[in-house]
Amino acid sequence: MAVEEEGLRVFQSVRIKIGEAKNLPSYPGPSKMRDCYCTVNLDQEEVFRTKIVEKSLCPFYGEDFYCEIPRSFRHLSFYIFDRDVFRRDSIIGKVAIQKEDLQKYHNRDTWFQLQHVDADSEVQGKVHLELRLSEVITDTGVVCHKLAARILECQGLPIVNGQCDPYATVTLAGPFRSEAKKTKVRKKTNNPQFDEVFYFEVTRPCSYSKKSHFDFEEEDVDKLEIRVDLWNASNLKFGDEFLGELRIPLKVLRQSSPHEAWYFLQPRDNGSKSLKPDDLGSLRLNVVYTEDHVFSSDYYRPLRDLLLKSADVEPVSASAAHILGEVCREKQEAAVPLVRLLLQYGRVVPFISAIASAEVKRTQDPNTIFRGNSLASKCIDETMKLAGMHYLHVTLKPTIEEICQSHRCCEIDPVKLRDGENLESNMESLRHYVDRVFTVITKSGVSCPTVMCDIFFSLREAAAKRFQDDLDVRYTAVSSFIFLRFFAPAILSPNLFQLTPHHTDPQTSRTLTLISKTIQTLGSLSKSKSGQVNGVCRSSLLTPGPQVGSLKTRKLLWRPRAAALPPTPSSWELPGLQRPHLLASFKESYMATFYEFFNEQKYADAVKNFLDLISSSGRRDPKSVEQPILLKEGFMVKRAQGRKRFGMKNFKKRWFRLTNHEFTYQKSKGDQPLCSIPIENILAVERLQEESFRMKNMFQVIQPERALYIQASNCVEAKDWIDILTKVSQCNQARLTVFHPSAYLNGHWLCCRASSDTAAGCTPCTGGLPANIQLDIDGDRETERIYSLFNLYMGKLEKMQEACGSKSVYDGPEQEEYATFLIDDPQETYKTLKQVIAGVGALEQEHAQYRRDKFKKTRYGSQEHPIGDKSFQNHIRQQSEISTHSI
Repeated sequence: MAVEEEGLRVFQSVRIKIGEAKNLPSYPGPSKMRDCYCTVNLDQEEVFRTKIVEKSLCPFYGEDFYCEIPRSFRHLSFYIFDRDVFRRDSIIGKVAIQKEDLQKYHNRDTWFQLQHVDADSEVQGKVHLELRLSEVITDTGVVCHKLAARILECQGLPIVNGQCDPYATVTLAGPFRSEAKKTKVRKKTNNPQFDEVFYFEVTRPCSYSKKSHFDFEEEDVDKLEIRVDLWNASNLKFGDEFLGELRIPLKVLRQSSPHEAWYFLQPRDNGSKSLKPDDLGSLRLNVVYTEDHVFSSDYYRPLRDLLLKSADVEPVSASAAHILGEVCREKQEAAVPLVRLLLQYGRVVPFISAIASAEVKRTQDPNTIFRGNSLASKCIDETMKLAGMHYLHVTLKPTIEEICQSHRCCEIDPVKLRDGENLESNMESLRHYVDRVFTVITKSGVSCPTVMCDIFFSLREAAAKRFQDDLDVRYTAVSSFIFLRFFAPAILSPNLFQLTPHHTDPQTSRTLTLISKTIQTLGSLSKSKSGQVNGVCRSSLLTPGPQVGSLKTRKLLWRPRAAALPPTPSSWELPGLQRPHLLASFKESYMATFYEFFNEQKYADAVKNFLDLISSSGRRDPKSVEQPILLKEGFMVKRAQGRKRFGMKNFKKRWFRLTNHEFTYQKSKGDQPLCSIPIENILAVERLQEESFRMKNMFQVIQPERALYIQASNCVEAKDWIDILTKVSQCNQARLTVFHPSAYLNGHWLCCRASSDTAAGCTPCTGGLPANIQLDIDGDRETERIYSLFNLYMGKLEKMQEACGSKSVYDGPEQEEYATFLIDDPQETYKTLKQVIAGVGALEQEHAQYRRDKFKKTRYGSQEHPIGDKSFQNHIRQQSEISTHSI
């Protein structure tokens, strides 16, 4: 979701890896251990929660979280909680990173000290305040000065214990006085409208003979301040909860009277000392925060057209897209926006075919095909990730869920067997699971997305043409992607692919590891070639590396055995996982023994048939999928739809479930549905204005007869549900073009006051999203990201230009640093580089002009940039430095 600004859209997203905590304070009981989990919060709104790690003071989480941020925020916060079965969970400590500091920790593992959590320091939101100082003449002709403090409204206050009933106290305080007044309580809203004025006497009355008409006692004013405290009215015996405060010295009225501004709420300054950071332990995080400022589409046309024609450039190494991969520090950061842009415009298959063919021509040994850290392999990985996620879920999720729920022991390493476990029984269980997974994969070829099949076809043809004597290379070129980099990582760590909500328990994780290793071996078709290469069996793909962490939190680092081949991290890369290679061996004898179960021709035949199907030209997906596919589920709160004439229209918590066939809810997971809405009956899915029920994060699913009003648990969940419901119903023929943004209550629509409940909507529906569930791509945003990368690596672009000149004149690199660039045609590459640099320069000028214009128009203290906004203060300082430098 973009935040609209004048002339452009602003997108915010964050990707977080929550690693581990260490040295947490021990529990004050006999066991000393804690059951801990970690939450991710935008300010104080929780948007993600890890699994609970039991009985540990150094819990390892290893969980990833990504979300588009739909609103402004001040802090990205992480809280460590200790689960308490009988009482409310207690907070151990927190890490709060200010928005303007996120770039300091961009994409690198960082240990943060946990800070003490004090209720008085947990604040968010802003206040709109107006102060006016005026002279008042009394009936006796005496002059005194009075202060009018008007509190207009607040926005973004936190919700405490599920409710927010705010009120404010306004205090005029000085060395010898403190006079407080209180607003009315505003019920069930965290955006209260107060608009109340309070009057305070500032100076002592004085006569006209001694004081001029506009004079007042300046010493008194200098020592006075207005303090505004926000509170949440509570029915509990512990008293009202503090929400934040602001302090304004009255000397601000010397600069302007009246003074009107927005302020960010601040923590209470009560002089309390927090615990030492070392007392609470620390938390390891990796945070990637991005903020894209996107202009209208016309601004990006020159650079976008240059990128889209990359597949037609001869040679492809001289194209703009290939040059992006050459200058970026990592091929992955180039592949992500590039593939998304090319996918949207239908150019990803020709481009990948061109760069893959070029790479195959440079490959000397068929055993090393697509083993390098190349742009081609990264682009294929990213395409599978985007186009194949739904296919992955349809194929693997039911079986993975069964393995997680059955919790059968499948350990086949005799050294790791525990007392009472039977090796033969475990081996049979593992064999059963491998057969299940192998069967669902090899029978899923018809469901493989068309774009993936077209890419596999081009890989197969290029490999077969280059290595005509190797009959198996047409299979291994494809299997190295579909098995090694698509299915196997998803089986190994299903939580990273949303196949499970959290990391699996150690026993299940071990089972999935063994399954993954076997599936990779079967997919490598090692049996179709000689069983040995240089005396080494070709079956194993993953080998265990050193264990890290404590005994309870250790994890395995997987390393390639083929040391001669460079590691190839994938876009699907797991923490601590390096891409293994086919030229590897089972060092574990127990794995070699287990693999004998599958040493039959039928497995190789099944793999070949599957690879033939997904790499055949012209194969297309079925037009419809008859089997219901679960897309999303979870608890939400819904309002009764009024189906019964005298029924109560109250709110109830229900378990919602969305498939490609219907949208249902029931009392609890697994119960019979109380209501079922066919997908074809969904006419629109839109947000519901908070004023309707004074509840946040609400949306509406509009049906022919009525609308279903639903409240999600947080803003990110609400956005996710709206997006996926909109996507799955996008092709419905009867979709609405207008809707009512508010509810129908008390005989009329709150938005347009129309009295008929069937009245046509008063607001246009939001823009349509792609019908394809997997792809929700904004081409302008991706081009903006590519521009940012080119701009970041402008120095390398210029070096590459120099290398083209050097190669043209001297027929070789003059400097060693030029040798890092792949330049097949210096003249054509130089021509493209010149166009890229010109396009990037033009966009940079537009961004610079926008920043200057915004700087001139923006007022500190406005609603967009309240007083206390450190990011805006930094922006002012940077602009001042730029202006000074220019002068």
